[in-house]
Amino acid sequence: MHGKIMAAPPAPAHPYYPLGVEIPHYVANTAPVPVLMISLGGMLGGVLLAACVLARRWNPNLTRAQLAVLCWFVLCGSLHCFFEGYFVFNHTTVASSQNLFAQLWKEYALSDSRYLTSDPFMLSVESITVFIWGPLCLLCAVTTAAKSSPLRHPLRIVACMAHLYGVALYYSTSLVETYFTGRAHSRPEPLYFWGYYVGFNFPWVVVPAFLLYDSVTTITTAIRSLDGVKAGLEGFQMRNGAARQADKKAQ
Repeated sequence: MHGKIMAAPPAPAHPYYPLGVEIPHYVANTAPVPVLMISLGGMLGGVLLAACVLARRWNPNLTRAQLAVLCWFVLCGSLHCFFEGYFVFNHTTVASSQNLFAQLWKEYALSDSRYLTSDPFMLSVESITVFIWGPLCLLCAVTTAAKSSPLRHPLRIVACMAHLYGVALYYSTSLVETYFTGRAHSRPEPLYFWGYYVGFNFPWVVVPAFLLYDSVTTITTAIRSLDGVKAGLEGFQMRNGAARQADKKAQ
């Protein structure tokens, strides 16, 4: 009896998970990862340098801490409006394109293939990020550079809450799906899950949490001081009124 020769399963057409996920018209990247990272870093570095120069000219009294906050919001606004904006407007062609942003998205998608499948959740969240949170972050940068802006901390609180909530949704939707269905959107190598998926997004947990605490503390202190001034003024007015009534009685 002759044994049947089993044909080997066809090699996957792409390196993304879950295995068998359909990614139409996929074309592998041509640029090495270091080249992609250096290119993105150079672009962002140039934007941040220009922002610092312009902010210093507008307000020479900016401290290093204020410049750091300004750079954070310029970074967020730039990534949200342009890098993530590219995904929103070109999500159907990212897999087949070879420009810088497309290749960066294909590299990152090794940790989350939803970016190459026009996933409805990703499109919804990223669209909100591009059209609302991106401009808001740039506005936060402007109010940080301004000599005096009462909107600085309220806008920061909104932006920070948006980032924290967005990251929570981003992490939870994928991890919950993996837990209940076994479908993982990240390749199993630690670089992609811990380095890309967790590591690249974790700054949007740490920095917003710190800025949120700082803004809430600043506003709380200001309101407490204002309440103290108000109470003192009311006390003065009461004492002044009582003195006037005493003077009238004396007359």
